Amino acid sequence: MTPTTNDLGKTKSGTPITEELVAELAREAEAGYDLTRARRVGRRSLAGGDGKSPRLNVRLTAELYDRASTRARNEGVTLSELARDAISEYVR
Repeated sequence: MTPTTNDLGKTKSGTPITEELVAELAREAEAGYDLTRARRVGRRSLAGGDGKSPRLNVRLTAELYDRASTRARNEGVTLSELARDAISEYVR
């Protein structure tokens, strides 16, 4: 069977997505995957172990976001680390 492209795009690695590739991946999916070998999606728990860390979304003004981002960059930490440290200090 000759691969056909029909402009289906490319994979992340740049491989053309052909009808043949789609059929092959569908067969693989229908056969099932061994999820014990799958890599874990997401990040490790902050508390360690297999637990989950609660997530908090916060809206900021553009000015406060810029100031916090600059400070985090200057301190060599992520914005999340800066926010966690600030909240921890505030509730202490």
